[in-house]
Amino acid sequence: MHRAFRYYDLIMGAFVAVLLCSNLIGPAKVVELKLPFFGLTQFGAGNLFFPLSYIFGDILTEVYGYALSRRVIWTGFAAMLFATFMAWVVLALPVSAREPFSLQLQPALELCFGGGWRIALGSIIAFWIGDFLNSYVLAKLKIRTQGKHLWLRVVSSTMLGQAVDSLVFYPLAFGGLWTADTLGRVMLTNWSFKVLVEIAMIPFTYWVCAFLKQAEGVDKYDTDTHFTPFTLED
Repeated sequence: MHRAFRYYDLIMGAFVAVLLCSNLIGPAKVVELKLPFFGLTQFGAGNLFFPLSYIFGDILTEVYGYALSRRVIWTGFAAMLFATFMAWVVLALPVSAREPFSLQLQPALELCFGGGWRIALGSIIAFWIGDFLNSYVLAKLKIRTQGKHLWLRVVSSTMLGQAVDSLVFYPLAFGGLWTADTLGRVMLTNWSFKVLVEIAMIPFTYWVCAFLKQAEGVDKYDTDTHFTPFTLED
């Protein structure tokens, strides 16, 4: 049995909320900004907030350990599956011909939430692999560094997790639709942006981890944890 923690459920809720909003609201909009060092840059609006899910994942693994972080990742995975299924059902249901507003709304709903099975599948698979890899690397590095250099551990795990996330998502979602050059540029730009967000949020990560460790009385080292993702046990 796991201990009852005061803030664990709140962090889980924040993680799932960011994950769902990033995948449901953000992908429909492409932003174009002139950024320092990058110049004129285009990226999906969801990428602005998606890195926050990795930050919450870092906090969960650092404070509560891989096993409890694993439960949160599976919760997010289930939430994304349900959201995808619900969107498919809602869009497939026949529109009432007696309601003019519904007839007008249907194309907008299809535009916003009917992103296609490849995008939905790529997003779900990439999230699952990337987040588990991020949590695994962070937990292992914590043992290797004896809990020191949190900044190095969160950046390193995020660089690897986000890289795999991009390498899985974009070819699955847009392979054959975009040229190889476009795929490469988009993956590199989005990966760089996500890592920069992680770096910018390091002071926040330090503060939240320190607060939670003191408030919860826990600082988990996964020395005897089973690291398979296919279980909810320790």
